[in-house]
Amino acid sequence: MGAPARIRIIGLGNTFGGDDAVGVLAARRLGGLVAGRAEVVEAEMAGLELLELMEGADMVILIDAARTGQPAGTIHRLDASTTPVAAPLFAHSTHALNAVEALELARALGRLPDRVLVYGIEVEELSAGRSLSPTVGAALEQVVRRVLAGIEVKRDA
Repeated sequence: MGAPARIRIIGLGNTFGGDDAVGVLAARRLGGLVAGRAEVVEAEMAGLELLELMEGADMVILIDAARTGQPAGTIHRLDASTTPVAAPLFAHSTHALNAVEALELARALGRLPDRVLVYGIEVEELSAGRSLSPTVGAALEQVVRRVLAGIEVKRDA
């Protein structure tokens, strides 16, 4: 039996940007829940650093705010391991290099981990200094449950 998979959860966002904090807040929530099963990274305002944050992981789970025009709280789950992520999902990112661009750069450089899952949560309120909207907060909890369930399946496989 080989070494256990190195799972890394990366929450992206800006904690001063209302719902844009959703990825970082999901990472904080998951931190204590996945101890010993996965590493959790809070990556505020990450851009190109995302490549380094994924380095050495067998499986990466990215969580970030999404802005496609769908209703706030809509959850997108994409497998970026085999298929490029559609650019509109994170088209209006507040990060210097958005998650899609970083993932596709990693793919082009041959640095994409074996498995990359992306959760995008449609946001509502992006005003500076605002807290997470209730709709996005509820979606955050759903994503936390899905990530936990996915990690359990991966570990048991």
